[in-house]
Amino acid sequence: GRQREPCGVQTTSYTEMIRTTKLKTWGILGLAMLTSYWTLFLDASSAAQGSKEQEDFISLFDGKSLVGWEFDPVYWSVKEGAMVGEITAETVLKNNTFIIWKGGEVGDFELKVDYWISESGNSGVQYRSDRVKEVPFALRGYQADIDGGNRYTGQNYEERKRTTLAYRGQKTRISSQPDSILEPRGFIERNAWKGLNLIAELGDRSELGALIKKGEWNTIHIVAKGQVLKHFVNGVLMSEVHDEDSKNRMSQGLMGFQVHVGPPMKVMFKNILLKKG
Repeated sequence: GRQREPCGVQTTSYTEMIRTTKLKTWGILGLAMLTSYWTLFLDASSAAQGSKEQEDFISLFDGKSLVGWEFDPVYWSVKEGAMVGEITAETVLKNNTFIIWKGGEVGDFELKVDYWISESGNSGVQYRSDRVKEVPFALRGYQADIDGGNRYTGQNYEERKRTTLAYRGQKTRISSQPDSILEPRGFIERNAWKGLNLIAELGDRSELGALIKKGEWNTIHIVAKGQVLKHFVNGVLMSEVHDEDSKNRMSQGLMGFQVHVGPPMKVMFKNILLKKG
């Protein structure tokens, strides 16, 4: 048979094996603990960062009153913790009306707001706008469009000025009208600005529309930085405008919400959060 190895050799080899196994086990445990601590640190840092970002937003509506807003009380009120804009059969509108934030003009900003709108509703979030002096509670400027049928929600429509600057699903570059055309209204065709230049498709218009929940609460998020204007709905980019029209663009202005001329309708807003800069 085989020659047996001395007992001492077997003993030393077994001892080393046990020691090596222990070292490996402690090494694995140490690595696992380090990984766990690092994950906790990252989670805590992420949470702190998220909390800091939320702290930068200020609430513009307390859910109880319309203090800090200018509006026509025939059409705007507070109900069940929401800002409500409503047309009834008895209060038919002749001109679009707005509830206007009295906190001053906004330039670069982010706005987040939850909204609900009836099926027949037509509304929008107005920003970087100026007043229409001849019409009470009226604004002229950029608008993140909202409608109950989701035909237009998310697009960029400039109220009383250049009209459509980007349809839903579009990233556009906006150019000025020729010098021979003095009034912006003379450079509009089929309710769209003729200086609308398509840069890219952000997605299929109908598929993006399907992400907006009819008859339910949705969230709109506007990011305006310099001349780049982005409209998100439920976290999805719906339109993006690069406004290179130096003749007509606005770098700052008033902000508000719209009730549009039309049949009886209702729109509600809550959780209105603004971050400047």
